[in-house]
Amino acid sequence: MSGSDPKASRSILSLFEDPALFLDRDLSLIEFQRRVFNEARDESNPMLERVKFLSIVVRNFDEFEMVRMPQIAEESGAAHFEKLRSEIVQAMREVRSYLRESLIPALAQHGIHVLNYSNLDTAERSRTDAHFVQSILPALMPLAFDPKRPFPHIPNLGLHLAILIRDSKGMERFACVHVPETLPQFVRIPGKSDLGLVWIEQVIDANLSALFPGMEMLEAAPFRLVRRGEIEIRQFETGTLLDEIEEGARQRQFAPVSVLLAAEQISTRLFDILIHNLSVLKENAYRTGGPLALGRLMELAAIDRPDLHYAPLNQRIPTSLVKRRQSDILAVVRQGDVLLHHPFESFQPVVDFFEQAASDPNVISIRTTLYRVGPHSPVVEALIAARRNGKQVGAIVELTARFDEESNVSWARALEEAGAHVVYGIVDLKVHAKLSLVVRREGTTLRSYVHVSSGNYNTATSRLYTDLSLLTANEETAADATDIFNYLTGYGEPESFRRLLVAPKTLRHQLSEMIWREIDIQNRGGQGHIIIKVNTFIDRRIAQLLYQASLAGVRIDLLVRGACCLRPGLDGASRNIRVRSIVGRFLEHSRIYYFQNGGAEEVYIGSADLMPRNLDRRVEVLAPVRSAALIRRLRDEVLAVYLADNAKAWELMGDGQYMRVDRPVDEPPVSAQQLLSDGLDIDK
Repeated sequence: MSGSDPKASRSILSLFEDPALFLDRDLSLIEFQRRVFNEARDESNPMLERVKFLSIVVRNFDEFEMVRMPQIAEESGAAHFEKLRSEIVQAMREVRSYLRESLIPALAQHGIHVLNYSNLDTAERSRTDAHFVQSILPALMPLAFDPKRPFPHIPNLGLHLAILIRDSKGMERFACVHVPETLPQFVRIPGKSDLGLVWIEQVIDANLSALFPGMEMLEAAPFRLVRRGEIEIRQFETGTLLDEIEEGARQRQFAPVSVLLAAEQISTRLFDILIHNLSVLKENAYRTGGPLALGRLMELAAIDRPDLHYAPLNQRIPTSLVKRRQSDILAVVRQGDVLLHHPFESFQPVVDFFEQAASDPNVISIRTTLYRVGPHSPVVEALIAARRNGKQVGAIVELTARFDEESNVSWARALEEAGAHVVYGIVDLKVHAKLSLVVRREGTTLRSYVHVSSGNYNTATSRLYTDLSLLTANEETAADATDIFNYLTGYGEPESFRRLLVAPKTLRHQLSEMIWREIDIQNRGGQGHIIIKVNTFIDRRIAQLLYQASLAGVRIDLLVRGACCLRPGLDGASRNIRVRSIVGRFLEHSRIYYFQNGGAEEVYIGSADLMPRNLDRRVEVLAPVRSAALIRRLRDEVLAVYLADNAKAWELMGDGQYMRVDRPVDEPPVSAQQLLSDGLDIDK
């Protein structure tokens, strides 16, 4: 699949080639992490949810260090790398400072005391030390480093203690203790009336003599490292892609170190031992204030205190599905397209779609794409059941879905063992589309049912991410889905599609054509309007087109959760473009493309962001929403609500900074996610 965009070469676009018109993607992504951090500082959020947001920031930066920073080191100049490193270091210092100075004292007001070991009184220390001997010491393994014993392997993302000791002969030695991930990050202080917690590394540090009896403890300091996360796919000769990915996921624990963090108090000598033996560049090693393992704050955020969490979400099921959900969801889809907005509407109807197809004696085949399905997947279990029931099952499992490789390998093997036909993507193209096709015998004919989504077939994330699902029996959509699956499992390359926009074949070209159409409508005296909701927007060619549309007078509203390269509000380029980002309880993951089209509105949903990789190097699918009622619902009950948000919305300025959307004092607060949670998107 390869596409072209003949109109992208129009000479007018040369007006928008100035690099100053585009924001740096990496700095923009760091700005997104700051918006997430702001949710931790937002006192209107429940207390433990604020802790969760802080943990998310740290995990996001870990992933940035694993994936993006090594790429930048190889592709960009030193100045850009150093700028990003400085931004990350500063952001993480702010995160740790806020935890120590604001969140921990606030937690104490709610009876949750996160304490340092040094703050415990004598009785509390005695009880905590006794707990160490019974429940922590047996899980620890001291690792020495001397001429007979090599420098120990340091696992990725773990928490460790670097130690200097003096033995009975007066020799100074280095040792290391890894804090197992199987142990909780916090030790509960026995006998304390309120919930008292102390950092586990501090408890271990205070009791190191139990690990090194007879030795003099000179120094101990916690440290952690982040290794590179990309898996390199070599040209394999004897193995399979499945074997290669499985081995690559294992080798990630031995990848080069991207960044080394150590506690501020670590001595230069001990720090140098780590830097030298871990082969870390000095610019990638730095000291920082504790605590270090903030990604594991999720344990703290999970404390069972309903009063400190969001109220449970009451996921709804559209009334058209309520009565028939357990018996015949396919019959409902035959009557008309079904649109689901997750997590406000349950993902269960999608699971039912697969489970009914698996058990229905008239269904003859199921084909689907699997990208991130998670460790416990009722969708994959339904596919396995379908195969056992004698149905043809085809699954395109994208093994290279970053950090989900091991889960995908496991499911791929389970599907193969059940007799399903499993394909691991295609050469040079990652399959990111969320697409399924069910073929059912009905009388003397075959009818096909299609599911297209912006999100993965993952029941866990379906409760945490906002996504859209479309179930349809439209014949042209089904024919397109058939062509796509035939291409993914065979060799034929479709030249065109009837309804679906498919990357990398037609998606970029057709999006460009629809933007030009809005420009033409505006130039003829009409009112052009484009609304795009995506996770990321860093494609400069599409940005150039939107600059041209803005210059023509087309109104453009962009809802971009994360990084955005387009600069809004610039004279001669983007005065008619507004860029907003919503950061709240749920991760905004849905993609919607709306074109007013002179009143004959066109709306598409699907998996594609506005990134070169999505438009040119991945298999992506956008599906049209054809029902007038469903178009109105997306326009008025989703897009319009997000654009009206004045509680969780941020607006991008032309200089790349984001500002909270100001709410006039006489206007009520509008939180799109809260309104949708409360039931705004009623079934039509």
